[in-house]
Amino acid sequence: MKKVLGVDSSTQSVKVVVRDAETGEFIQSASRPHPDGTEVDPHYWYDALTEAIAEIGGLDSVDAISIAGQQHGMIVLDEKGEVIRPALLWNDTRSSSQADALNLEFPDIHERVGSKLVASFTASKLRWLQENEPENAKKVRAVALPHDWLSWKISGSKNLEDIFTDRSDASGTGYFNPSTNTYQLDILKSSIGHSDIHLPQIIAPNAFGFDNGALKIAAGAGDNAGAALGLGAQIGDLVISLGTSGTAFLISASGSSDASGEVAGFADATGNFLPLACTLNAAKIFATTCSMLGISFEEFSRLALSANFGADGLMFLPHLDGERTPNRPNAKGQLHNISHSNFTAANICRASIEGVIASMAYATQALLDLGHTFERFILIGGAARNPAVQQIAADLFAREIVVPAESEHVADGAAKQAAWALSGGSQPPRWQSGGEAVVQPLNINLDVRNSYLNAISRI
Repeated sequence: MKKVLGVDSSTQSVKVVVRDAETGEFIQSASRPHPDGTEVDPHYWYDALTEAIAEIGGLDSVDAISIAGQQHGMIVLDEKGEVIRPALLWNDTRSSSQADALNLEFPDIHERVGSKLVASFTASKLRWLQENEPENAKKVRAVALPHDWLSWKISGSKNLEDIFTDRSDASGTGYFNPSTNTYQLDILKSSIGHSDIHLPQIIAPNAFGFDNGALKIAAGAGDNAGAALGLGAQIGDLVISLGTSGTAFLISASGSSDASGEVAGFADATGNFLPLACTLNAAKIFATTCSMLGISFEEFSRLALSANFGADGLMFLPHLDGERTPNRPNAKGQLHNISHSNFTAANICRASIEGVIASMAYATQALLDLGHTFERFILIGGAARNPAVQQIAADLFAREIVVPAESEHVADGAAKQAAWALSGGSQPPRWQSGGEAVVQPLNINLDVRNSYLNAISRI
């Protein structure tokens, strides 16, 4: 039996999953936490990954590995391959003005890279580095993303030219065209201030970027593309993921370019496209609400379901970390329509979920405004296991939702990619998935959702 190792190196932790390469049968898993923050030394990620791999028996115990990781994070390397400064993560908003400047400098940037830049994109962070740490910017000889760098580190190579990636993660840099699969070097040069830069090689999704016989490392992917691959999502599927951030994405046969900047025109991990809208505030809102009320996540769910649809008029705009969709990096959270009668723990719980789900409805509408359509609504992420989140999502979207069986979808997608590379086939393997839940809406009054969408539009 051949075994494959899939990795999800996310903001909060690293998770590794070992599966049978042919059947996809689960064998074992391990995880380790990551440091909190929006600026992190990537060596913490590497140490956590090596500890997790050691727990499952080491790299010698598997036939191939693939790493999926959080997108956008800027890792800058000097000529010796040493990390110059801590990585700036996707949720670091300090480069919002630099994103605006690059959009003005390249007015067709959304057509060239599929996305109008916001602070999350690597190009924006490189411009921030150039303007705020010019000496560090001059040292940069390679730029990698978290999954690229981790793949390179475990390969043991010291050669910058050996760093590799896939088109899904590259499409989040702001200097890669996912339709032509080419880097836009003039945007890169303008971002960092010079052109003496090694960029990761783009390899096919079913290829190995490193293979010395004993160790085989597949291309890897961005986390959302990894999740889509793990789910087996097809054209016509809408996936909403509620993790630290919230994402709404579709599988599409064609790319997109949104001049407003709300939809990122990413690539997926199979050769298709993954138009995506991202919010900065999702499951963390629920954790903050639980902490404020001094309750467990289970009690939070019970209270939310005990409240009326619409929380008796109480509205919670969940922009505690600023926001990306809409692009309001300096926005703050807001409670609206507070009265003596509706200011209860149950309504606060309900309103916090309704606010997050309404933000995802806003993100989904941005996808639909570009002409995309969907037939199936899939809800994933850590918060998707909560019964109140499931029901409120069905209620506010006014449609049936599918909640896949609990699994590490991103790590599963990476494992599936490693198996795909091992097989040498033209299509990824079709592993049997576990059971899924289907949740029907109980309320179809759309006034609550529309009130939120109007409020979000005005912030």
